[in-house]
Amino acid sequence: MALDICAARNPEGELTDEDVQAFRDAKIKLWPGAFGDGVTSFGGGEYDTLVTIVTGSSLYKKWIPPETVRKMANLLNRYSADQLVDIWNEAAGEDLSLEEDELASLQRFFDICAERGLGLVGFW
Repeated sequence: MALDICAARNPEGELTDEDVQAFRDAKIKLWPGAFGDGVTSFGGGEYDTLVTIVTGSSLYKKWIPPETVRKMANLLNRYSADQLVDIWNEAAGEDLSLEEDELASLQRFFDICAERGLGLVGFW
């Protein structure tokens, strides 16, 4: 099932221009998904297994509030990007040839959300 995740100030999906610029400045590059841009939103189905394993929270929710996103960011940051690659490959049972840069972007995405008090809107 396709899942898109968007950073948002509220369940209606709003971001300020400053929010958008923070993601651009961080050079976020994630799987864009069906409707995402890979910068302020991404294809959540691509990362859900990893995020669920590491944080205990699935991305398959209509709204993940900022306080939960902050906890998720802290849990993701307990690992280096190369450790996240290993966790993802182990879960898949094969080498998925993932790039550390991509998972570092995922960590930065969650960090920006945590710093700016943003939640996540999911739609599928």
